[in-house]
Amino acid sequence: MNTLNTIKESKIIAIIRNANPDDILPITKTLYNAGIRAIEVTMNSPKALESIELLSTEMKDKVIVGAGTVLDSETARLAILSGASFILSPTVNKETIKMTKRYGAVSIPGALSPTEILEAYEYGGDIIKVFPTTTMGPAYIKDLQGPLPHIPLLPTGGVDLSNVDDFMKAGAVGVGLGSALVNTKLETNEQYYQNLENTAQQFHDIVHLKKGRA
Repeated sequence: MNTLNTIKESKIIAIIRNANPDDILPITKTLYNAGIRAIEVTMNSPKALESIELLSTEMKDKVIVGAGTVLDSETARLAILSGASFILSPTVNKETIKMTKRYGAVSIPGALSPTEILEAYEYGGDIIKVFPTTTMGPAYIKDLQGPLPHIPLLPTGGVDLSNVDDFMKAGAVGVGLGSALVNTKLETNEQYYQNLENTAQQFHDIVHLKKGRA
């Protein structure tokens, strides 16, 4: 699977943060059933590297697996060696981007201001995670499209079912979805997985123009 193309075609990166390692695989299988093809395991989660290795092995050719909350180049290297094909960061770190590209993985650094976004892209970022967008909203993505139309933007933080359509209409290449999709604070049981699949399907349908968008 081509990682960059898969992200752009899937339009959704599901962020799994602080999940019980035993739940990582069933959560990912549930997301896959709803059409989600890009999974991010944050590095501040328990047994993050082991989880990345598990998913990249068990879900090979079904989903692409990335590492999130990557703050330095060595963490990026370890994640890639464990099977991560894309690296996300909350900030712009030139060495992390360079290491990611050196190993042939997709780099998605996080930035907020136009200056940061341009720097991240010029350093080699393939897609720029606009983070956090909780207070900025979809209008900010639209504003950025004026001076920076050539840079693919992935709003993350504050994206939910009520506004994901607006973010896509504003010009986002996709969205990063955390607790609005995968809430790891809830008990995992049959009802949890049913709700997860339903929510993932709603997000999938909206971003792929199946519901709610003209």
